[in-house]
Amino acid sequence: MEELKPHLEPITQNSELDTNIEEERLERIARISQLVGKINESSEKLPFPGIRPEAYLGMKEADNKYPGCATPIDELIARFRREGIRVTLGEHPESGNVFVLPVGGNDIIDIIMDSILLNKLRIKTVTNKHLAELIRLTTP
Repeated sequence: MEELKPHLEPITQNSELDTNIEEERLERIARISQLVGKINESSEKLPFPGIRPEAYLGMKEADNKYPGCATPIDELIARFRREGIRVTLGEHPESGNVFVLPVGGNDIIDIIMDSILLNKLRIKTVTNKHLAELIRLTTP
């Protein structure tokens, strides 16, 4: 049986792959930030496109499991429909998380209680091209 010898050459392929992944992540976050800026600079009122059914079921389950921790999803949906929606990056923009708030919401106060993550929205009925791209970028 032949003795196995340790591989002594540095493996750079993984380092290059890690670098590429990080560069892609940073580019994606920069594009997300740019799109949020474009949406917020516009005076267009964004209509609520609805929530993906599986996301809605998960949020309803969370409402029942943790009552009072956040505004119930059905109340938020009613506000989204009535007021329209807006998007914000939140306290840590480098995370790439985008939050959806009712137009009348306050970022500082309402982001905890009255927001959902953008990737919960249905993309099929979105009419704003920047919002559609943003949903695609933030949905796994």
